[in-house]
Amino acid sequence: MKRKALQALAAVAVLGGLVAGHGAQAAGDLFIYNWTDYTSPDLIKKFEQESGIKVTLDTYDSNETLLAKLKSGSSGYDIVVVSSDFVPIFAKEGVIQKIDAPKLAGYANIMDRWKSPVWDKDNQYTIPYDWGVTSYSVNTKQVKAPADSLKLLFEPPPEAKGKIGMFGSPSEVMSLAEVYLGMTPCQTDVANMKKVSELLEGQAPFVKVYNSDGIIDRQSSGETWIHEVWNGDSARARVNNPDIKFVFPKEGVVGWMDNVAVPTSAKDPENAKKFIEFLLKPENSGLSSNFTHYASAVTGADAYFDANMKDAPELKVPADEKIAFTPACPEEATKLMDRVWTKLKK
Repeated sequence: MKRKALQALAAVAVLGGLVAGHGAQAAGDLFIYNWTDYTSPDLIKKFEQESGIKVTLDTYDSNETLLAKLKSGSSGYDIVVVSSDFVPIFAKEGVIQKIDAPKLAGYANIMDRWKSPVWDKDNQYTIPYDWGVTSYSVNTKQVKAPADSLKLLFEPPPEAKGKIGMFGSPSEVMSLAEVYLGMTPCQTDVANMKKVSELLEGQAPFVKVYNSDGIIDRQSSGETWIHEVWNGDSARARVNNPDIKFVFPKEGVVGWMDNVAVPTSAKDPENAKKFIEFLLKPENSGLSSNFTHYASAVTGADAYFDANMKDAPELKVPADEKIAFTPACPEEATKLMDRVWTKLKK
């Protein structure tokens, strides 16, 4: 949801409080920078009503875009959401600050498996937001080929020409390509990256768009038939179009965790911490998941899931599915990815 829409929600919340005579007093502002279609309007409205803090939201489509914005030094954002493989990079670059999460109210609610993760020991910089997996979804009405392998995405049939959608992030496109080719993520082997490049160049004539924004709309409308996608976005597209199916391919999927962080340049880090503590309450995390359709890292949040969340097949990862959590790639790997991406987009 874009900035104007959320400001309208804020205005309604404040007006409603004044009319009722018991609204929270204004307590400053909070500027959030999050992924597109990843922030529940109801969650924001609830936070504004309970805290009196006015929220403004802007959105982005990749970790690379977020990093560039924060490195400019004048973003003005108080809350950002960073994927697990980028957290060490953001910390090293000095664009997010330590929040000492274990001292925050509600930290005990985080599931043990997500406390002190490998990408943020002792949760010095972040708390978990949502987690999920990356694969692809297929319109089963339009595509009759078997959908059990990443081959359908990377080596599609002739009838799918111009109907493939891919992410706009080089790291996300290439990590899934590496899974398909049986490679470990963050390749530094030039010969292996040449194979990745050749695979993507062969796929390119079939690709309608490289864009992480608008996936739900493209899949729902039939603009794309096969799309690289996060499982939660696929679930939301399926609600609009029952022909959409999320695929758990035999080669495996890419796993990820998105994490809430506070930029070094935050104007109001205290309000940011209030929002983080708000997110750590099970009822609020559940409310967020009902919108995003991603699994929560907060214990007890599932008690607040609606029927769509509880029954979503996209969230039922098979027990034997291989999940590759991508680490923070070394600079050598990042440079190789950039070269492949630049060549691909020419």
